[in-house]
Amino acid sequence: MENTEIMTDMAVEFYKHAHSRDDGVIRYYEVDVDQTLSKKLARPCGRYATLETRVVLSGDSAAYGRVSDALGASLREYCRGLYKVLVVGLGNPDLTADALGDRVFKRLKVNRHLDPDRYICALTPNVLGMTGIESYDIIAAVTQRINPDVVIAVDALTAAEAGRIASAFQVTDSGITPGSGVENHRRRLDKSSLGVKVVSVGVPLVVYSSTIAREYCDCADGGRGDMIVTPKDVDILVEDCAKIIAEAINGLLER
Repeated sequence: MENTEIMTDMAVEFYKHAHSRDDGVIRYYEVDVDQTLSKKLARPCGRYATLETRVVLSGDSAAYGRVSDALGASLREYCRGLYKVLVVGLGNPDLTADALGDRVFKRLKVNRHLDPDRYICALTPNVLGMTGIESYDIIAAVTQRINPDVVIAVDALTAAEAGRIASAFQVTDSGITPGSGVENHRRRLDKSSLGVKVVSVGVPLVVYSSTIAREYCDCADGGRGDMIVTPKDVDILVEDCAKIIAEAINGLLER
């Protein structure tokens, strides 16, 4: 039986039997959560792809392009035949560990004003505490208005292993629940709620302190409500992860 109580957004952590392969720089994981597995794991159905690499942590900027290309190939697989793309940068831009969506948003090459049939457009709804409006309400209204083929949601994730911080890029077509990793669940973004396919892209940037204690000294039971921890150089990590993700998204229409 898989551990469904661990605090993680990562498929490779809540399902330990992911298929994997390694090319020397990137380890690829694939998980397909069907109806049976969804009930067992208490996780949404969908395909999950994870690219795990240490290039960001090591500062190997020469390899960023390779990771972007691999991530872009994964995104193209999930968005095959979909040419009208709305990218949504989730999270709070004023909190560095939660600003991945905003940082990616600022690096996107939008072109809907130039080509209404084959485009990338983008928005960043910020958080309820700043706008007084649920992210879902903003995204749903824009989606209904412009009718994209797919919504790509970008957000920071929570990991159950400290070693995966800024080291794993996850893509899934299961949708995303903003704030779920930090116990601040908002309305879920998926095909049933928005009416179009939703692909989410994220990187784990935080971990619960109880998770670290359990991982290194086996002295905590992983209770909820404890401190959330992020690396001291998270500002650099977020910027570098954003570069990789934005480049992957910008290349989506080059096919």
